[in-house]
Amino acid sequence: MLIEVLYFDGCPGHERVLPTLRRLAARVGADVALRRVETAEDAVASRFLGSPTVRVDGRDVEPGAEARTDYGLKCRLYATSDGLSGLPVEVWIESAIASARLAMGGSGRETATASTLS
Repeated sequence: MLIEVLYFDGCPGHERVLPTLRRLAARVGADVALRRVETAEDAVASRFLGSPTVRVDGRDVEPGAEARTDYGLKCRLYATSDGLSGLPVEVWIESAIASARLAMGGSGRETATASTLS
């Protein structure tokens, strides 16, 4: 499983989300990779919704993100139940990890669900 963080140098949010991602990845034996988006063309080609964009096995962790098309070099804001945030909600990441594990047939160090990751 791959947890990917897409970012651009103009926003520091990716640095703030990395400790959480590394902790969650360690629980399930996943890899965390950083991927810098450098141009507007790269943003469109990679469906980059802003920094940080967190994906698990290629799928954005934000519910409903696949319907968005506002790609570009910008700082990303996530609409959470507590208001706008520069970081995705941890439970979204846990849910994306659990979904990816189910798609892989539950392989890995442990069987993960969103509840076992918290």
